[in-house]
Amino acid sequence: MTSPVLSVVIPMYNEELVISALVERLRPVLDQLGVGYEVVAVDDGSRDATAQLLLDAGRSWPQLRLIRLRSNSGHQAALTAGMQRALGGWIVTIDADLQDPPEVIADMLALARERGLDVVYGVRSDRSTDTVFKRRTAGLYYRVMRRIVGGEVPAQAGDFRLISRDVVEVLRRLPERAPVYRLLVPSLGFPSGEVAYVRERRVAGTTKYPLRKMVALAWDSTANFTAAPLRVATYLGLTAFLVCLAMVVLGMVAYANGTVIPGWTSLFLAVWLLAAVQLICLGLLGEYVSRIYRIVQNRPSFHIGFDSAAEPVQMEIPSQRTASPDPLSIP
Repeated sequence: MTSPVLSVVIPMYNEELVISALVERLRPVLDQLGVGYEVVAVDDGSRDATAQLLLDAGRSWPQLRLIRLRSNSGHQAALTAGMQRALGGWIVTIDADLQDPPEVIADMLALARERGLDVVYGVRSDRSTDTVFKRRTAGLYYRVMRRIVGGEVPAQAGDFRLISRDVVEVLRRLPERAPVYRLLVPSLGFPSGEVAYVRERRVAGTTKYPLRKMVALAWDSTANFTAAPLRVATYLGLTAFLVCLAMVVLGMVAYANGTVIPGWTSLFLAVWLLAAVQLICLGLLGEYVSRIYRIVQNRPSFHIGFDSAAEPVQMEIPSQRTASPDPLSIP
């Protein structure tokens, strides 16, 4: 079978409310490209009817392919699974909520072919549909990441991008256990371009990226690309040492002058300060050691339970199983 020109990878988690709108909007865009394509929908262990609805849609849309992970492994892990299984010469990654317009895919592919680029980023020129908090925190995130990784990181570029097969093969060889692709892809230095678009409102459902996951992404982004937090721990330790040294000098001066320091407050403060700095340093060191430990273990970050391109499609979601002879169910 001839490999498709384009693969569109879509990670999904509990997105049953958006699938109908996604199919109605995405399919005409891809059909009009005039190239062979596949849509790789990665169900990240959803607990709703996401997988079943995708299977139903795939019966009338043969290019739609379902990959289901055995458990919820996270957005970046789902992207990894989709890109590793995708067959296209070009791979587009996009979220299912339609905040990133599928119509931009045609512009990305055209720009990559015209200029011989390996990467085309979708850059959000207008985020007015996001909350003020989301816009402010996103702006801070990209400013900090550009300082850490370098100016090659496009501002306001998330996980909506087009990459070539060469980029995918390089990504496959990297030993990243918790990849952050919005930083990892720019750091590779492949020829790249940008396509601007207006970020739209989520078509249905609720965001799957709450504050907790945003903070985790920010920390993964920082820890994966810089040892600066360890340097901060060093600076804190040096500062605490100088403060304690100053307190020793003041104590000696007070003792020489016959001045008695009342109470134990100063002693307690010194002990607490040193203890706090030591705990901070140990915590930061532990974060990096834990990452080394996970790399040494070399455990997979996801497990694929089903791929509709390799298995029969007569199956049901376990929670929706009906009485039928020998039903194949998605694990």
